[in-house]
Amino acid sequence: MPDPRDLRITTHVNGDLRQDASTSDLIFGPQELVDFISQTCTLEPGDLILTGTPSGVGMSMDPRQFLSSGDVVRIEIESLGHIEHAIA
Repeated sequence: MPDPRDLRITTHVNGDLRQDASTSDLIFGPQELVDFISQTCTLEPGDLILTGTPSGVGMSMDPRQFLSSGDVVRIEIESLGHIEHAIA
């Protein structure tokens, strides 16, 4: 894996790019986050750590765009993989 402190993270909604950022934008790096969280709970393979969001959220758009039933959200981290869900 390339440097985990500099991995591209993208979010697509229905195939449209909404967010494009890097782990280098995090205030605390990936290892710092894992070390801190591991002090209070056991992390298992597949666990997700949610830290906030980069620019590109629908509430900030003009006009605002919110997720609707049937929308498909795909989040990908370079070299790690992706997760994809349809909104119910």
